[in-house]
Parts: sequence; structure tokens; C-alpha cells
Amino acid sequence: MQIDLNSDMGESYGAYTIGADEEVLRWVTSANVACGWHGGDPSVMRRTIQRAKELGVRVGAHPSYPDLLGFGRRVMQITREEARDYILYQIGALRAFAEALGVRLQHVKPHGAMYNAAVKDQELSLGIAEGVADAGGDLILVGLPGSELIKAGEEVGLRVAREAFSDRAYNEDGTLVSRKIAGSLITDPEAVAERVFGFTRGTVKAITGKEIRIEADTICLHGDTPEAGAIARRVRERLEAAGIAPRALGEFVR
Repeated sequence: MQIDLNSDMGESYGAYTIGADEEVLRWVTSANVACGWHGGDPSVMRRTIQRAKELGVRVGAHPSYPDLLGFGRRVMQITREEARDYILYQIGALRAFAEALGVRLQHVKPHGAMYNAAVKDQELSLGIAEGVADAGGDLILVGLPGSELIKAGEEVGLRVAREAFSDRAYNEDGTLVSRKIAGSLITDPEAVAERVFGFTRGTVKAITGKEIRIEADTICLHGDTPEAGAIARRVRERLEAAGIAPRALGEFVR
């Protein structure tokens, strides 16, 4: 079984601290680093990449809509060309810091509303995939299994990775339950660890209680979920106790 553990990182900016980056980084294998448009700032970008490097965690870009006030969770209407250029711009910003620190970017995972909209929006997904392709570097595009984003990545010739969410509830169609709905966020470390173990078998229970199929290459552990550090540690412990050693995406995604 080959599985990656990823987490959204570097979302603090200015006077605002967001997420338990230091605690979570110790347990994951890939970090999705904010590029300044929904969170993050230049100093945070540098520090996050440096710390990931020290811990042997691979680094990827976590671009979003230009929505700092809404933390990238508000849907915006943009063209395919705008999506391409927004993605390329943000990858370029993060890559400058990565290269200065001797780090090679591994992947790209869109953030928040952009990620969710790309599940069903073909034009948006193609724009995102084209931006990643334009950036070069054999980057892996991360998205929901069966989504338009994964299809777009494959269409433009990218490596793609299917993602599952450890601490988010699912609808029966495999999409994520809106954060506005009670029960959309799961914060108990044991419950999250049990879900992650289920993902390794290709299944998860939807919010309705129905068991659905989810095929994943990488599992997200949100760094801003309450008890994020304890959750990440318990997930890693549970996997390793089952003989599953998480590995970074770049080591096995072809």
C-alpha cells in the first residue's frame, strides 16, 4: 500500500497565525504551501519551506482565488485563461522561495472554493491544469477522484494524484459536505484515524451513513482543524501499526 499524507501549510500572514504547522509537519509527507492569495505571505512562505526541508517533507504549491478576506472559500467567476495565469503566477512565487532554499516543488493542490468548483467545472479545471503544465518541472496535480480536475490534468499530460480528506464529511457522490452544514468537520483523533484506515481499503462512510468507494493516493490532514497535531500523530501511528509507511507523492505517482 502506497499512500501520502498531506497538509495545507503556511496559511498564516502578517499578525495572524493560522494552523498548527509545526505540530502537523512532523507527521505528514507532503506540505501544500499557501502562495499569498488566501493566506501566507513572503516570510511565511520562506519559513514553511525551510521547516519542511528540515523535516524531510516534500513541498507543493497551494494556490487559490485572489480572496484573502474570504480565505479563498468564496467562489469567483473566472475564465479558463485567468485560471491558467492565476495558477502560474502563484506557483512562480512559491518556486522562487523553494529554489532559493534548494527545494524542488513536487505538486500543486488548489485551495478551497477553487478546488471544490473544479470538481465539476471543466473549463476551470483545464485552466488550472494548463497553468501547472506551463510552470513545468513535472509537477503532480492533486484533486478529488473522478473530478474534472483529475481529468483535465490527464488531458494535458500531467501526473495526477487522487486525494481523500480525513477530517471532512462526504456526500454520497464523493464530493465534500459544505462547511456550512453541521457534521462537515470531524475533529476526534480516533475517528479521523479510523477513516484514514478505511481509505487504505478504498472506502469511507458518507454523512448519510452509506459506505462509498474512494480511491486515493494522498490523504489530507487539515492543519487548521481543532486538535490538528493530535489528529496527525494518531493517523500516522495507526497507519504504521498496520504496516503502512506513508511516502511522498513524488516517490510513487507516475
